[in-house]
Amino acid sequence: MTANPIQNFHAHIYFNPDQLEAAQTLGAAARERFSVPVGHYHLHPVGPHPRGSCQLTVPPEIFGEFAQWMVLNRGGLTIFAHATTGDDLSDHTRNVIWFGQSERLDLSIFGVEEQI
Repeated sequence: MTANPIQNFHAHIYFNPDQLEAAQTLGAAARERFSVPVGHYHLHPVGPHPRGSCQLTVPPEIFGEFAQWMVLNRGGLTIFAHATTGDDLSDHTRNVIWFGQSERLDLSIFGVEEQI
C-alpha cells in the first residue's frame, strides 16, 4: 500500500461562542510555542466543521511534540487534527486524530452523504 506523503497537519480548535476567548488563548500559546500559523476564528460552521473553529497548520516534523503539548494544554476544548495529503475525503475521515470528544463532520462538501 502506497500512501500519499503528509504535507502538513491541520489542527482545528473547535469552540462555542462562549469559548472564543479560550480558543484564542490556546491558539496564541500554540503560535508562541511552535511558531505555527493560526488562521481566522470562524464563529459559525465552515466547510466540514460542525461549529466555530480555527485552523493551525503544523509541519509533520513537529506534529508529535505539538500533539503531546495539545493533549495537556487544550483546556477542555475539542481539537480535530488531520493529515494533509491531497486526498481531502481521507484526510477528514481516515487520517484524523481527535483530542477530546469526536464530532460529526459535514462531509457533503466532499460529495458524501453519510459519516464514514
